[in-house]
Amino acid sequence: MAMSTNTYAAASVTTAATTVTTAATGAVNRYAPAAGRVLLGGLFLVSGLGKLAAPAATIGYITAAGLPAPELAYAGALAVEIGLAGALIAGYRTQLVALLMAVFTLVTAFAFHFQPADQGQVIHFLKNLAITGGLLQVAAFGAGAFSLDALRSRRLRPAIAAA
Repeated sequence: MAMSTNTYAAASVTTAATTVTTAATGAVNRYAPAAGRVLLGGLFLVSGLGKLAAPAATIGYITAAGLPAPELAYAGALAVEIGLAGALIAGYRTQLVALLMAVFTLVTAFAFHFQPADQGQVIHFLKNLAITGGLLQVAAFGAGAFSLDALRSRRLRPAIAAA
């Protein structure tokens, strides 16, 4: 039985669509993790640099929130928002870094922004929850192809194969 022209055309279109979808998915899988890390990390880096530029105001804000040891909390915030953000952007020990940043972000959501009567703070609270979700995605799925983690992995493979 011969394939009808319509059936053949439909099969060709399906194959072409699958090829385009596969190519697009490949590009997304290759570039999106790096873009996501830069966008998430950049948010923290800008915030950390702002804190670094205004230590007294930041420590005052931490004190006003009622947190203990505001100077220590300030140092911790700088470590996360500058140090860990840089590691996230570079894709260095990405899954651990993203997990630590997710915990930090969740803690700050509740410590500073859980004020249901204040619509502005509710928005900040929800933003922190969304950022935590993004960081958990990075923690779960890793840094992607354009990262120090991937570079380290490529360098370790030949050494493991030779052993």
